[in-house]
Amino acid sequence: MSASQTSSSDVPADVPTLLVKIFGKDRPGITAGLFDTLAAYSVDVVDIEQVVTRGRMVLCALVTEPPPGLEGDLRATVHSWAESMKMQAEIISGLGDNRPRGLGRSLVTVLGHPLTAEATAAIAARITKTGGNIDRIFRLAKYPVTAVEFAVSGVETEPLRTALVTDAARLGIDVAVVAAGLYRRAQRLVVMDVDSTLIQDEVIELFAAHAGCEDKVAEVTAAAMRGELDFEQSLHARVALLEGLDASVVDKVRSEVRLTPGARTLIRTLKRLGYQVGVVSGGFTQVTDDLKERLGLDFAHANTLEIVDGRLTGKVTGEIVDRAGKARLLRRFAAEAGVPLSQTVAIGDGANDLDMLNAAGLGVAFNAKPVVREAAHAAVNFPFLDTVLYLLGVTREEVEAADTATDTLDIV
Repeated sequence: MSASQTSSSDVPADVPTLLVKIFGKDRPGITAGLFDTLAAYSVDVVDIEQVVTRGRMVLCALVTEPPPGLEGDLRATVHSWAESMKMQAEIISGLGDNRPRGLGRSLVTVLGHPLTAEATAAIAARITKTGGNIDRIFRLAKYPVTAVEFAVSGVETEPLRTALVTDAARLGIDVAVVAAGLYRRAQRLVVMDVDSTLIQDEVIELFAAHAGCEDKVAEVTAAAMRGELDFEQSLHARVALLEGLDASVVDKVRSEVRLTPGARTLIRTLKRLGYQVGVVSGGFTQVTDDLKERLGLDFAHANTLEIVDGRLTGKVTGEIVDRAGKARLLRRFAAEAGVPLSQTVAIGDGANDLDMLNAAGLGVAFNAKPVVREAAHAAVNFPFLDTVLYLLGVTREEVEAADTATDTLDIV
C-alpha cells in the first residue's frame, strides 16, 4: 500500500465543500486528470489523499464549492471524465474541512509473520477502547515480516503503549508505540548490545571453548542468572577460567563470531540515513573493536581482557561495563554525538541491558526474556535485526534503496 496526503489552510466550518472520490484501476494520469477537470470550476483544494493497493486506487479530493450555479455541471463533468477513464466517481456535499484530530498523537507499528486479520482487529479495537482514533494506516514492509504503521490521535502515547503491549504478547505479534513528531526523521543515535543481539554468540563462551572450560563458564553464568552472583562477580569468575590461554585465540574467536541475520542491513541503512551507531558490551574489546572496524560503527565500548607476555591473565582491565555502565555509555555516546537522549535508540536482550533500554528515547527488546520485553518500550521477537528499522518508520523500499545506493560507504 502506498499513500500520500496534503492539506491547505483551515477552512471555516460553515463553508460548503465537496468530497470527490475516484476509485478503480490505477494508471498514470488519474490524479492530474481529476484536478485538470476540477480546475475549470475555480475550486480550491482543501485536502487530498490517495491510496493504491494491489493496483486499485482510491483518490479523495476535498475542494471548495464552485461558483453558484456550477455544482451540477461539475458533478456531471467529473462523472463523465471518470467513466472515460474506466473509473467510478462519488461526490458528497458537506461543510468545512475534516474534523480536527484529537490531542495526543502516536505512531503504532505492528509486526507480524504473518499479520492475521484477528490480530489486526484486536489492535484496532484496543486503540478504540483507549479513546484513540486511527487516522491513517500505512504498510512499511511485506518481508521478512509484515509491518504496518497506524497513525493514532486522541490518546496519549504511554497509556496506549501499555494497553497494546499487553495485547501483543497474547496475539503473537510485536507492537511499538512512539509519540509522533518531527523527531521521527531527525538525526538519531542507535546503540546495541553485542552478545545475542548484534551477534548470535556469547563471546565468553567462544573463548571458553578454546580453553576447554565451557561447562565451568556455563555454571558461573547459571549462578548469575539465579541471582547468586552479580554481573561483575560473574565476569571476574568466568574470565579467571581463561587464565593462561594463548593470545592467538583472539583471532580465532573473531573469525568464529556470527552476525545476527539483518545486522549488516540494519547498520548500512542507518548509516546511509545519517544515523550514528554504536555498541556496548559486557564482552571484550578484543572483539568489539574488530566489529567497529568491520561494520563502520561510530562508537564501541566493552571490557578488556588483560594480556601479558602473549597470554591471557584471567583478568580484565579498565572500567567494567555492567548494567549501569551500559546506561552511562549510552549517555556518553549521545553527548559525544550531539544527540539528545530522547533521540537515542537502545537495543538489547538481557537484564543487564534494562538500564540502557529505559534510559533511551526508544528501548527495543530483541528476542529477549519476558522480564526485558515487559520493561522495554518495544519488542521484536523475529530473528532478523533489521526489523528494528520498521520501528523507526523506515520502509522496506528505503532499505532496498540504501542497499543499491552509489555512495562510498563500505560495510563488509
